[in-house]
Amino acid sequence: VQLQASGGGLEQPGGSLRLSCKATGIVFGINAMAWHRQAPGKQRELVAEIGSDGSAQYTDSVKDRFTISRNAARRTVFLQMNNLKPEDTALYYCYTTWKGNAYWGRGTQVTVSS
Repeated sequence: VQLQASGGGLEQPGGSLRLSCKATGIVFGINAMAWHRQAPGKQRELVAEIGSDGSAQYTDSVKDRFTISRNAARRTVFLQMNNLKPEDTALYYCYTTWKGNAYWGRGTQVTVSS
């Protein structure tokens, strides 16, 4: 199982970024997939999750700004991040479970600064 995350970068406050996570080694869409983030000195937190039925959940701080989606043909989960704030600065990780095991992708850095 591999989760390949990409799309991070440096963006100004109010800007947008889109993260991508391509999954291999799993039957895509059976299990939920999620994005977590970890800021320096803070615990890793769940940002958004998309269930097997396509339903999405978000942590309160990103509601109405972030959107999680998936494309089965591309085996990819996306996180569209709009109206970015400095407090969104963190290392973002893609996550899923498969056959009872948890899998994390390598983090992709998002930095929001003017």
